[in-house]
Amino acid sequence: MDALNSLMDGFGTALTPVNLLWAALGVLLGTAIGVLPGIGPAMAVALLLPVTYGLNPVAAFIMFAGIYYGAMFGGSTTSILLNTPGESAAVVAAMEGNPMAKAGRGAQALAAAAIGHFAGGLIGTILLVALAPTVADLAVDIGAPDYFAIMVLAFIAVTSVLGSSRIRGLASLLIGLTIGLVGLDQMTGQQRLTFGSLQLADGVDVVIVAVGLFAIGEALWVAAHLRRTPGEPIPVGRPWLGRADVRRTWKSWLRGPLIGFPFGAIPAGGAEIPTFLSYVTEKRLSKHKDEFGKGAIEGVAGPESAASASAAGTLVAMLTLGLPTTAVAAVMLAAFQQYGIQPGPLLFEREPELVWGLIASLFVGMVLLLALNLPLAPVWAKLLRIPRPYLYAGILFFAAVGAYAVGGEVVDLVILLVIGLIGFGMRRYGLPVLPAVIGVILGPNAEQQLRRALQISDGSVKGLVNTPFAVTVYVVIVLLLAWPLLKRLVVRPRADA
Repeated sequence: MDALNSLMDGFGTALTPVNLLWAALGVLLGTAIGVLPGIGPAMAVALLLPVTYGLNPVAAFIMFAGIYYGAMFGGSTTSILLNTPGESAAVVAAMEGNPMAKAGRGAQALAAAAIGHFAGGLIGTILLVALAPTVADLAVDIGAPDYFAIMVLAFIAVTSVLGSSRIRGLASLLIGLTIGLVGLDQMTGQQRLTFGSLQLADGVDVVIVAVGLFAIGEALWVAAHLRRTPGEPIPVGRPWLGRADVRRTWKSWLRGPLIGFPFGAIPAGGAEIPTFLSYVTEKRLSKHKDEFGKGAIEGVAGPESAASASAAGTLVAMLTLGLPTTAVAAVMLAAFQQYGIQPGPLLFEREPELVWGLIASLFVGMVLLLALNLPLAPVWAKLLRIPRPYLYAGILFFAAVGAYAVGGEVVDLVILLVIGLIGFGMRRYGLPVLPAVIGVILGPNAEQQLRRALQISDGSVKGLVNTPFAVTVYVVIVLLLAWPLLKRLVVRPRADA
């Protein structure tokens, strides 16, 4: 009851006209910036951080929350319409959303994503209010072996369900893991794959990799085939979800938060893992498995709901532990420090107005996001009517600006072009792009957690399976790997019979 009373007080703070205005401004700015390829919510919050110097902390963080959710939706918009994720959590949306858009159902994909963000964010924020102390305790107890097991599960899952074969999925994952090795070894400080370049010592930023593989690779692929297949306007289709679409998506909207929220709260989690685990789950449970890869609406609804719920989970770890689990949380932590506020267990006692006003503003921001963006779905979908040469020229421009803004180094543009050529080659030989991006994001973390677990156990492999959680995850991994063989052994005797 104390949490409920505090939340009511938070709504009193969030619904004042001034704070409501900041929430609406944050949602609009977040969506607009998220639509631009390569500029995700973390960069949006970072770019707007200086703007908030003159604001009081409550208004500033209410606007940041709006930017966070708005940018997540904006990132899925470019994923669906242009096959160009605005941020890494929107990578999965491109897999089913873009084929839907090409089939004339772009508006339906955007509507499924918008409602998914609303449902996931709503359920995730309710869980944030109810379960924050419990989830924080669980996150503290999870150790290096558990993190490593989760990341191995992510690698196996993504290579098992994507692409035309597991071999191609594994090859794509290895490309991503190799890119992830570039830079200084986090434990020894030794240079790896830097070729003597100081600019590569910090590694290759995941934004550059995602933009290069998706935006540049897609633009080069389209340019290579433009003369053979003249660019014609793609039909937008009916702008709203029909009854059949709702029947197929409502369960996905409800399942997404169950995957997204816990992963958002764990350090080294974020929205990347739960979005593609949600995709795997929807593919397993769907009655329309043949549509996956060609435009299955469940493959948009579930992952987008999971992504939004993971954002609420991220705030659990940041507010209760002062532990940033994503890039956005790290930037918001810097913003807290800018105001002389230290997130942690005592934050709820010392700054109740700020914390509960921020949590209440999440509910307000999601309603604003749905109200503003659902009617705009057909407007966004009309981007597809722009002639492809102009459209992809614009994508290349904004991709280059986004990549340059990451570090302000010319070498980042060279790396962007090289990775774009790799993306083009992957499309040419049928390699799925997502495993490569996942390899870049999770590879360094997986290596670090593996080495920590082995150090704790004095080099013994038993140190990787010394917790019930890790053992459970490895059992799931074995089932995933063995399932095709078991299915063959079970189905064949039945067929013979």
